[in-house]
Amino acid sequence: MVKHRSSAIAIALAKLRIDPYVLALLATVAIASLLPARGSWVVVLNHATTIAIGFLFFLYGARLSAKEALDGMRQWRLHAVALSSTYILFPALGLAARLLVPTVLTPELYAGVMFLCCLPSTVQSSIAFTSIARGNVAAAICGASFSNLLGIALTPALVAVLLVTKYGGVSLGSIRDIMLQLMVPFVAGQLMRRWIGGLVTRNKKVLGLVDRGSILLVAYSAFSAGVVAGIWGRLTPLSLLALAGVNIVLLAVVLGTTTWIARNLGFRREDEITIVFCGSKKSLASGIPMATVLFSAQTVGLIVLPLMLFHQIQLMTCAWLARRYANRAKKLQAVAADAGQ
Repeated sequence: MVKHRSSAIAIALAKLRIDPYVLALLATVAIASLLPARGSWVVVLNHATTIAIGFLFFLYGARLSAKEALDGMRQWRLHAVALSSTYILFPALGLAARLLVPTVLTPELYAGVMFLCCLPSTVQSSIAFTSIARGNVAAAICGASFSNLLGIALTPALVAVLLVTKYGGVSLGSIRDIMLQLMVPFVAGQLMRRWIGGLVTRNKKVLGLVDRGSILLVAYSAFSAGVVAGIWGRLTPLSLLALAGVNIVLLAVVLGTTTWIARNLGFRREDEITIVFCGSKKSLASGIPMATVLFSAQTVGLIVLPLMLFHQIQLMTCAWLARRYANRAKKLQAVAADAGQ
């Protein structure tokens, strides 16, 4: 009976195209809101979060083949367009969104939108959607991997330049924390890849659960500190609705711009798909741990809220777009087959 119910829930979520992991994050936020860590538990949670973030980036380093990412840069025009979308177009749109403060976005939510715009692309969903849409999967693997490789250094740099606010930013202390919590574990994972790369690949599903569990722990810590600091008192249903609208417009502009650029520069259809999906994604997996390092505990909950919302919007939109690309490819193949008969 329980198994039947769980499968029915899974089918319902699939029909609604809601990522179960987003629901897990929302549940984590609810738990943090009702039962935030206080007193001595805060110290324990902070230590656990530090270890979880370090382990996450160690696994990222162990998984990521820097050689493959760099080799893939032979298709430099394709990757230049996708990376320009990630690290130039998005930040430019984030700066433009400053005009929406305080009429549409609160200063805290704007800081979260700007942080979102500074993040690297996703790896898994960029590759998955490119594959579904029948795009250039090899280029997607290289482009998304290289985006994350750059993001470890480039995201904090962009935050330092574009987001110097009272809500946090890059200071000497945060640079030290970035090195210790992000860069050192990542480099260690890269150095250990020779010996543990096969083990990591063989146990991808198990380690994926560890990944996601660690991010849930980091999210609980972030929102727990925020709840104690009274973040929910600064949010209204109208501000959340406005944030959703800003995220939808942001994604629509990036999708439209990357499609237009790819077509006007004469890219093949397969390469256009790779540019569109790699250039429009923002990484939740990297974003939440980075935010915890870069911003104060009292404000990080609001900083990552736009990212969590954008993550679900991008999944739903890109799932529809990937199917549309795939259907178009089938029609083109059918026309070609008819013409050849």
